[in-house]
Amino acid sequence: MRITKYGHACLLLEEGKARILIDPGAYSTGFEDLEGLSAVLITHSHADHMSPDNLQVLLKRNPKLEIYVDAGSGDELKQQAPGMKAKVVYKGDEFEVAGVPVKVEGEWHAEIHKTIPQIPNVAYLVAKKFFYPGDSFTVPAEPVEVLGLPLGAPWSKVSEVIDYVLEAKPKVAIPVHDAVLAMPDMYAGIVGRFTKPEGIELRVVPNGESTEV
Repeated sequence: MRITKYGHACLLLEEGKARILIDPGAYSTGFEDLEGLSAVLITHSHADHMSPDNLQVLLKRNPKLEIYVDAGSGDELKQQAPGMKAKVVYKGDEFEVAGVPVKVEGEWHAEIHKTIPQIPNVAYLVAKKFFYPGDSFTVPAEPVEVLGLPLGAPWSKVSEVIDYVLEAKPKVAIPVHDAVLAMPDMYAGIVGRFTKPEGIELRVVPNGESTEV
């Protein structure tokens, strides 16, 4: 699998004939001219993960694009982009994108504060290999090779990030959700101190660059 990072929470996964873009939100750039995309997966409705304008841009270059969203994003699209076709998915759903299996896990966004209502948030397991939790600490239901690891957020602290990656136990963890951090390398360094002894490779992928897993 080839993984390209387009800033913050947006990743392009290329596996076989499938080209799957995840969470092309407002804090991400560089994906706008992509063509030949098979699908877009959206984890939840926050603007840094789901942007109707960005989806419209992608649809112009990829008219056959399939869009999969959580329930909250589905409601947002009905209001902000009526007519845009998107498939709402829930925990337990399974489907294929260009022959690549995708399984839906997770249900809710991590708690930001007890006074702020939680919103729907799904996680995706792609090709039985790559797990992307969105804004949650959803632990994959089965062993995974690669984890998209939320490095920093208003809803997390570094100790929780460490506990999460150690519980998920991937072979490789790729930091995401880092645009909110002033010093993401410092956070990655702290997390890496705990993952390395456990045999987990923390692999930082710079924006606009790719890695093979």
